[in-house]
Amino acid sequence: RNMNAKVEDPIAKIDLFKWAVVVFLLIGGIIANSYFATQPIALRAIGWIALFGVSVLVAALTAQGQKFWNFLQESRIELRKVIWPTRQETVQATMVVVVMVIGAALILWGVDTLLLHLVGLLTA
Repeated sequence: RNMNAKVEDPIAKIDLFKWAVVVFLLIGGIIANSYFATQPIALRAIGWIALFGVSVLVAALTAQGQKFWNFLQESRIELRKVIWPTRQETVQATMVVVVMVIGAALILWGVDTLLLHLVGLLTA
């Protein structure tokens, strides 16, 4: 019964129609691109940009599109709350990483050399 309610919902039908329009626009763009293959690539690129814009606009008018748009707006708000490190903090953190990597490499090189000598003594 719940599934039937979703199918009978007029908003869901309109959204389904909008998504079908988006799909048909993109399929039409693919067909048009191959049909106009002899035209300059710049003109075809302009057509694709326009077609993409119209498709995004139609998709944004659906319920899922509205949810996605709200998500983008909320993400932008959260991004503004981030405290980004200063240049000095970034350089200092990078130097700590470089020093730690060099230290780890030297330790591993030393252990490898020691094990190489030990294996050499055992096999000699």
